[in-house]
Amino acid sequence: MATLRIGSRGSQLALWQAHHISALLRERGHEVELEIIKTTGDKILDVALAKVGTKGMFTKEIEEALAAGKVDLAVHSLKDLPTQLPDGFELAAVTTRENPRDVFLSVKFESIAALPQGARVGTSSLRRQAQIKAQRPDLDIHPLRGNVDTRVRKLEHGEYDAIILAFAGLNRLGKTQLVKEIISEHTMCPAAGQGALGIEIRLGDTRMREILSFLDDRDARATTTAERALLNQLGGGCQVPIGAFAEVKDGEVHLTAICARPDGTEILREVRSGSDPVKLGEEVGKTLLARGATKILEDVYGETVAAPSQP
Repeated sequence: MATLRIGSRGSQLALWQAHHISALLRERGHEVELEIIKTTGDKILDVALAKVGTKGMFTKEIEEALAAGKVDLAVHSLKDLPTQLPDGFELAAVTTRENPRDVFLSVKFESIAALPQGARVGTSSLRRQAQIKAQRPDLDIHPLRGNVDTRVRKLEHGEYDAIILAFAGLNRLGKTQLVKEIISEHTMCPAAGQGALGIEIRLGDTRMREILSFLDDRDARATTTAERALLNQLGGGCQVPIGAFAEVKDGEVHLTAICARPDGTEILREVRSGSDPVKLGEEVGKTLLARGATKILEDVYGETVAAPSQP
């Protein structure tokens, strides 16, 4: 049996994810090797992600290795994967989803509401910034880059009064000690695809598709498909102020989506249900655009990147 070669970023979380998939494949009798690949996003650490605007900044180099046959599959955080894959690739599996919500971490304070006036909060996400500012316009939002360990260490060292991260990554790494609050999706709508892993392969690689089919979770596929269709309709990447949260209830996909100004002065929210995830996401996206998301995104892109692009 041929060895399966997995391409992954080298961060602690990316390696956890790759080893997790490796273990599941080994349980089924496969030999697995891991190939660590440094991406553009890993190299640019001193600039807020929203200002980089590089398409596929966490995936491009891994896809190049996949295309060249150096690896057979790639394990990504689904929220890092552009909504439209480049020609020659397909999404073979979307894994069972972790809790997709964001969390509030602090050494001293119990919640966003408990922070003192002008407290320093760390996040490099315009989506998170907008929703924090909508609740607490007095807070001082500062960029926060680096892997999970680095971000938590900066909090512990007093550089921030609080930081906002995804629950999924912290939970996978067992680093939830400073989590004081899992933030409701009504307060902080998560990023599209947050909490799920996407397994990417070469387009038409039927052998790999069959091998990986057991990893594909039906509900995770449906919910993330709706979220990513919404994001695609709005022309946004993972670093723009767009949130999407879908759940399967009674056989239907329920989608909540937001588009916000980074300063929190305007947040458009749309909630809808449907049985076709792609159609649902596209319809919610069109509704948001008609309600004013077009102007919000034009203003954001004008400040951050030259034109809509997906990191």
